[in-house]
Amino acid sequence: MNRKNSARHIIIPIILLSALVWSLSQALGSGSGGAYPNARFIVSADWLKQHLADEGLVIVDVRGDKYFDGTVIPGAVRLPWSEFRYDDIDENLGEKFAGPDKAQQVLGKYGITRSDTVLLYDSVERDGGATASYIFWVLDLLGHERMMLLDGGIDGWRAAGFETAKAPIRRDPVLYQAPSGEMKPWVLADGEFVYRRLGDPMYQIIDVRSREEYIGEKGSLDLRGEPLKLGHIPTAVNVDYRLNWVDEEHKKLKPYADLRKLYRGLDSNRAVIVYCDSGRRGSFGYFVMRVMGIQPVMSYEASWKEWGVPDRFYPVELVERRFGSDTLPGASETAVGEGRRVRSEAGSGDADSRLPASGSPKGGYVSCGG
Repeated sequence: MNRKNSARHIIIPIILLSALVWSLSQALGSGSGGAYPNARFIVSADWLKQHLADEGLVIVDVRGDKYFDGTVIPGAVRLPWSEFRYDDIDENLGEKFAGPDKAQQVLGKYGITRSDTVLLYDSVERDGGATASYIFWVLDLLGHERMMLLDGGIDGWRAAGFETAKAPIRRDPVLYQAPSGEMKPWVLADGEFVYRRLGDPMYQIIDVRSREEYIGEKGSLDLRGEPLKLGHIPTAVNVDYRLNWVDEEHKKLKPYADLRKLYRGLDSNRAVIVYCDSGRRGSFGYFVMRVMGIQPVMSYEASWKEWGVPDRFYPVELVERRFGSDTLPGASETAVGEGRRVRSEAGSGDADSRLPASGSPKGGYVSCGG
């Protein structure tokens, strides 16, 4: 093990322990409902209207060309979220995070400084926050202190009766520099990190893909167009990222009380790793955890694009799991795990099974690759 990795494995547990203590105290003080523990990370269209002229507020439209309709919120910079990603041909990994150095270059290119308050938005068509959340995660990794998402995106802005502009503004390039001591590299997990923590009682894994992807009924392709393995990371619990919305028409985040019910059984004494297929949807799960005050949380950004490559040694499973019996702090309910009929093995039909708890490696492993 090289010195860099040794330091990482020493520092991360220390950070995790301190973050766990903080998270527990935050959750215990939040009660059983009411405002989000980290309400500063999400704002309404009305709030933005009132603060539109605030000094230091940078509004960022993250939509790519495919979803850009030619209008923006007045004063917005257009910074497509894909600027932070690239295809790694050598590793056969598509849509991979370009790294903190590149991220800082991109932010500086668009005139964003370290001290700015960055408000990110996308649209209902582009998944209602589940794209803006990717840049939120990037900023969090860099240790940026003031960033937020606009609930409902540009659609929520229009629905509130506010006008849009026909063109984004351009800001002069600046130097964006994140001091190494303020960055949070641990919020980015890689496959090796996740693999070594399968069954670790200090970690729980959330798969935010659809249930069809999770249980292996729907697959995806690698960068070369070859099928990836089916199933999910062993011990992962499935919480489809779309379940975080009130509805799919407006795609606004559920109230805190409803999110608590959705994540009933999530253990605040354990670190959370979220993943999806390529990191975008997973970033929304990451964002929701941050809004709920759950820490530490990290994104396995390469997600299934890495884990599911057939010639890698990473194991998969098809059994459907639930969270453990512990409830979120302050909740009065006890978690209930309902049994479901799921495939026990690819092509083997259905099998009755009580859902194992997250973190328990018992059953369901399928040896794939390496």
